[in-house]
Amino acid sequence: MTESSTGGSLRNPELLGVYCNDHLAAATGGIELVSRMLGRWRGTPYEPHLEKLLDELREERSGLRATMSSLGLPVRQYKQLATWVGEKLTRAKLNGRLVSRSPLSDVIEFEFIATAVLAKRAGFETLRALGEVDRRIDVALFERLIDQADDQHTWLAEARREVAADVFGGRPEAASDAADT
Repeated sequence: MTESSTGGSLRNPELLGVYCNDHLAAATGGIELVSRMLGRWRGTPYEPHLEKLLDELREERSGLRATMSSLGLPVRQYKQLATWVGEKLTRAKLNGRLVSRSPLSDVIEFEFIATAVLAKRAGFETLRALGEVDRRIDVALFERLIDQADDQHTWLAEARREVAADVFGGRPEAASDAADT
């Protein structure tokens, strides 16, 4: 165990290293996915939101790296590389179209990134809580990243509903909004 400067303790640093490296790899995958999505949505109302999301994802990855460094946790480059390669391989998936991009890809990408933002937020909550017993962790950073993730998810959920309605039909409203009408 490693004692923190506040008298609490950081338990299982080796597991925390795995945990942080997994979140770092996911951040790399998210950056790659949003970069790809930007290519698809250039010149649309989604472009500025995706540009902002990409900038925020890069900032979040940097914050996570800095936190890992302050905790003395090594970055496992092989996980970064595996995630990068994996994201590239998902482009070759079967989606009902052999040569062209399927509209289904639009729905799946928005669903995936919206879900990934929720997982990322959970990781930020974990690190924020750990920051309460280990001063090497910037609690204010993770508070801000949690709020940022909430804003990201709100927009992504709305965009996902719009894209799904464009592809499949229906109305792009949240289930909670539909229940009110």
